[in-house]
Amino acid sequence: MKISFIGLGNMGAPMARKLIAASHELVGFDTATTPDGIAMAGSAAEAATGADAVITMLPNGAILQAVAAEIHPAMKAGALHLDCSTVDVDSARIVGEAAENAGLSAVDAPVSGGIGGAEAGTLTFMAGGSEEAFATAQPLFEIMGQKAVHCGAAGNGQAAKICNNMILGITMIGTCEAFNLADKLGLDRQAMFDVVSTSSGYSWSMNAYCPAPGVGPQSPADNGYTPGFAAELMLKDLRLSQMAAEATDADTPMGQAATALYQSFVEDEDGLGKDFSAMLPRFEKRGRG
Repeated sequence: MKISFIGLGNMGAPMARKLIAASHELVGFDTATTPDGIAMAGSAAEAATGADAVITMLPNGAILQAVAAEIHPAMKAGALHLDCSTVDVDSARIVGEAAENAGLSAVDAPVSGGIGGAEAGTLTFMAGGSEEAFATAQPLFEIMGQKAVHCGAAGNGQAAKICNNMILGITMIGTCEAFNLADKLGLDRQAMFDVVSTSSGYSWSMNAYCPAPGVGPQSPADNGYTPGFAAELMLKDLRLSQMAAEATDADTPMGQAATALYQSFVEDEDGLGKDFSAMLPRFEKRGRG
């Protein structure tokens, strides 16, 4: 396939390189970076011209809508717009409808797996769009990741992502709180892990991404909390979850609390640029008050 990839940051560039390694013809565009090994166009519209598929990986819904307005008129009839950004559900649905009105197919498919998953090709894609569009995108998912789940109509990929990450933010905070309490009670961290990881407190945050250094599988905690998945990105996703909760009148008190905690951590404390599991040393520094 002839592919255009717009948005070549920490996630987009390794995803694009996977497609190049699989012998697809690819041209990229990014306003801020020129990654090695990727042919670059002078504009998003130039990159999209003649492509069978245009993949976007962009920071927010407003930018996605602006880029879509630029690239859709340049894309050939029937081409696929595969958006892998994490944005608000409304923006995903607006862009999906705009693509259909332009005679294109569209899939919103945010990812889970972080930078490491992008580099390893082990991402999970949560996809919204028609069955036909999902089938068109499936070979690309297989190159860039290990799993793609069709979640339903346009926007449902974003819905699945923000619900998943609301759970993740909440459970990571709970895991960090529990380790801090265990420390104050004199419980050895390894003993804590050995019990919880095989008991009813089992979670991905504990078992696969343990926030305590030297305990469990290798995680960002063992590398000074260098992201993995940055705390500011978790805050972005939690804010998206609460925007959606507000729009649908959904009661999400734990999601609200997690959003407030990550907002304090990122904006008022020292969490910016750290992994989201660095909530553990945050709690270690604090008392109950």
